[in-house]
Amino acid sequence: SNFANVLCIRGSEFRYWNENKGSTASVRKIKISSLENRKLIDGDILVEISGGGPEQPVGRTVLIDKTVLSFSKEIPKVCTNFLRLLRTTENFDSNILNLYLTFFYCSGKIRDYQGGSNNLRNLRFNDYLELDIPFPPLPEQHRIVAKIEALFSELDKGIESLKTAQQQLKIYRQAFLKHAFSGKLTEQWRAENQDKLEAAEALLQRIQTEREQRYQDQLNEWATNGKKGTKPKAPKVLPPLTDEELAQLPELPAGWVYLRTEDISDFVTKGTTPSKELLFDGNGEIPFIKVYNLTKTGFLDFSVNPTFVNKETHHGFLSRSKTYPNDVLMNIVGPPLGKVSIVPDTYPEWNINQAMVRFRTKTVSNKYLCLFLLWEHTIRLMSKKTKTTAGQVNLTLEICRDIKIPVCGIEEQKEIQTELESRLSITDQLEQTITTALQQSDVLRQSILKKAFSGQLVSQDPNDEPASVLLERIKAEKATSKNG
Repeated sequence: SNFANVLCIRGSEFRYWNENKGSTASVRKIKISSLENRKLIDGDILVEISGGGPEQPVGRTVLIDKTVLSFSKEIPKVCTNFLRLLRTTENFDSNILNLYLTFFYCSGKIRDYQGGSNNLRNLRFNDYLELDIPFPPLPEQHRIVAKIEALFSELDKGIESLKTAQQQLKIYRQAFLKHAFSGKLTEQWRAENQDKLEAAEALLQRIQTEREQRYQDQLNEWATNGKKGTKPKAPKVLPPLTDEELAQLPELPAGWVYLRTEDISDFVTKGTTPSKELLFDGNGEIPFIKVYNLTKTGFLDFSVNPTFVNKETHHGFLSRSKTYPNDVLMNIVGPPLGKVSIVPDTYPEWNINQAMVRFRTKTVSNKYLCLFLLWEHTIRLMSKKTKTTAGQVNLTLEICRDIKIPVCGIEEQKEIQTELESRLSITDQLEQTITTALQQSDVLRQSILKKAFSGQLVSQDPNDEPASVLLERIKAEKATSKNG
């Protein structure tokens, strides 16, 4: 056959290089005649020349070393046309060249070598080849590489410890939520505050009374406004959960009851997405919330790509999904599911897209509901009922209305909320400290490289052959090879 099987390294390998080292490369066939020119060897450097964007400029590099070549040793490795191959002479350590190109990329100067459109950036490779590279003597190159590798190794150990701590905080967070909604968090409080506890029957009666009062308020408001729009519907009598449903749920402390989210909320609905010409970026009349504005902490981050609609769209096409401060929003399209946020009062009215559901409750605290929805146990139970299509996980409104939430008396709800906010505030602060430290580790890595390429990282040796002599020898070797 004129063709050979090869492992082809693509742009997708670049994105996960630190984890996979190219091991996800796919098998392709290429002509044997072109294999010799394209076969990768130890010390080769691959440069990404296509496929970048505004957030991720093109121009990342990776070093091909023995680890990469050890995967499926019998199959040669090559790269796609979206990458370019750099191969150093024996007078230059390819490690130091790759480190310098990484330093140059992370400094942001790579943007000066970008071409193409705003959404698809390409590397002007011929211009890139004209980069001036700091060129120390070969022995000093080896010393610099050894020093950087030692420092980076220590840095990586620190980063690994920080990431472990980050994961541990997530486990603590979920443990706090589990204790809260099983009643364990306030076990001692109940023992000391018997006079503040509410019997389950009284709790259910109070909730039903509150629902009826809220219906009367809505009815009066509808009448005052000239009976415009749909007449509010009277609340249903709270249907008890069946024995079968209760058997699948953890047992609750005395006085607690399970209710469906539909029982504790005004109309549970999802949003709608209008056509693009009705959406405005940056500013406008009514803020329009998208899933990327939701977080896993309960905070709504509208600073991320803020989008708006006008009042006409808000009161017309999107009237069903009007949203107000203190509403609780949850994404219903994933993965990942589990993003929940409380709408702030920075605007008097908001609207939402079709990928999230809106809960509006006065029966329980909105923070109590938000924290319950952020509990991974709640997400898991909902996920079991979902349908996955083409990798997308969708929650239906029926699933969202049927979430079983453990409810206790008002005073105990306040105690749970206070306790959780106190404990979760500490984990949030620790998580922010870790996030800052991880960001600083990137700065420190860049600082190490900066020192290396300004001659400040390792001491110079007067016995080293001067770089100028080495450069002349390289030029002479090139001239000889051309003439030959």
